[in-house]
Amino acid sequence: MRFLADENVPLPSVEALSSAGHDVVWVARENPGLADPRVLDQARREDRILITFDRDFGELVFARGAPAFPGVIYLRFVPRSPTEPAQLLEELAARAGLTFAGFFTVLDRAHMRQRALPTMPG
Repeated sequence: MRFLADENVPLPSVEALSSAGHDVVWVARENPGLADPRVLDQARREDRILITFDRDFGELVFARGAPAFPGVIYLRFVPRSPTEPAQLLEELAARAGLTFAGFFTVLDRAHMRQRALPTMPG
């Protein structure tokens, strides 16, 4: 999968996802301090699913109508270790039939819920 890891995703998780074969760009390395709307824009331009701990992206997407394609994964927990986010994402990625594309996915340790992204204007 192609991911854009927000600045708040721990580097060890970024490295673990990369080691597992995912194409991961980390905002903290490429564009530190990038504003949230521009993070979404970068994910869209590069066809990457955004991984973030920042709940503001839900408001940007659903209340303000910011395009969030191909998808957003909002991690809603405080990691117990710097690699826990990558471990949870890898467990989910291994599930047959599960996709993050086209969805705003909210993930905590015990639950996952997905809401379809609003369609992009023509």
